[in-house]
Amino acid sequence: MVPRYSRPQMAAIWSPEERFRIWFEIEALAAEAMAQLGTIPAEAARVIREKGGPRAAAIGAAEVEAIDAIERVTRHDVIAFLTFMAEGIGPEARFMHQGMTSSDVLDTCFAVQLTRAADLLLADVDALLDALRVRAHEHQFTPTIGRSHGIQAEPTTFGLKLAGHYAEFKRNRARLVAARAEIATCAISGPVGTFASVDPRVEEFVAAKLGLAVEPVSTQVIPRDRHAAFFSALAVVAAGIERLATEVRHLQRSEVREAEEFFHAGQKGSSSMPHKRNPVLSENLTGLARLVRSHVIPALENVTLWHERDISHSSVERVIAPDATIGLDFALSRLTGMMKKLTIYPARMAQNLESLGGVVHSQKVLLALTQAGMSREDAYAAVQAAAMATWRSLGTPEFRSFRDNLLDEAGVGAVLDAGALDKAMDPARDFTHVSTVFRRVFAAE
Repeated sequence: MVPRYSRPQMAAIWSPEERFRIWFEIEALAAEAMAQLGTIPAEAARVIREKGGPRAAAIGAAEVEAIDAIERVTRHDVIAFLTFMAEGIGPEARFMHQGMTSSDVLDTCFAVQLTRAADLLLADVDALLDALRVRAHEHQFTPTIGRSHGIQAEPTTFGLKLAGHYAEFKRNRARLVAARAEIATCAISGPVGTFASVDPRVEEFVAAKLGLAVEPVSTQVIPRDRHAAFFSALAVVAAGIERLATEVRHLQRSEVREAEEFFHAGQKGSSSMPHKRNPVLSENLTGLARLVRSHVIPALENVTLWHERDISHSSVERVIAPDATIGLDFALSRLTGMMKKLTIYPARMAQNLESLGGVVHSQKVLLALTQAGMSREDAYAAVQAAAMATWRSLGTPEFRSFRDNLLDEAGVGAVLDAGALDKAMDPARDFTHVSTVFRRVFAAE
């Protein structure tokens, strides 16, 4: 991921320095397990840890280049790393990697990296949930218009809008927890996964030390359906980000102006038009969400490997794992900040709510008419006629409200007087059960 969209803590997980440090930890733990089992000398495991640990911890840019230089000769990354480590460990280094294969190191390391990334993403989601909870309660009873097909429908509250997004990200959090659990597996099973040259207890030891589960059948590689599920979960989170970002983009449109991103002092919206206040953060989030979701197809295609192992997945994962996790980490953090500072305009919401002359109360009038004895067909026709008359008169000197047009409908007046009509159109009725929804959404909090 480009530095512009990278945060240091997530990016560090995918640095070559950190990858090599994890590789060493896997090798050192495996050696310690083997020493306990008597497969290698206990002294060898001690020297590997005591000499290799500081060498691995000191890996920086120069050491990465040294390992890369070895790889340019060996054409094998794990062998290059083992060769580099052996130079500092000495003769006991021959006991590293006993009975293991490269995928034991690579896939177990990948599991460590993905679980660490998942932990950061879960913290990101928690921060976003906190922000959404605060803003939802702040505007629990702020009236606004609900829209379907982009057209005004019925009144709702801005708090209910945000509560819906909160509930979605609670589900997304559960998906991330499940994805983390699925990906957190360790494989130290040797060539083609038969444990022919490495005791299964070594795998159990390493897994426990790294906080991973044992992969039941690794076939030399950890099955990639696990990874496909992980990246799919990230994609669903990204979709949730885009849904909320798209809502903000629509609400910030000049014709709507119900909410907008915070506009900082000194901020400029356009190089040519000084008046512009553009939804740049939510547009950026839309793009990042597309990027994260784009990694799902390659992850799914990685599931199919030849026989027990090939490396067709390797190049894909070197790209999608850092990009998807770093991009999603950045997007979640940006969305949290945006929602904390989102500027809300309740007065404008009220203006828009009344901008169509009351037609948004059409369903409640329809129900009142049917309950008063009119057939649904006749009631629908009368209400629609009054609503269409109001639509046609909007913005003209001949404007007449929905209420006035309803009172002119003979069939309406026969069953509802003005007082009953006003009661049916009372906006307070729209918010009778808002608290019920909030209790459902926020009960755990």
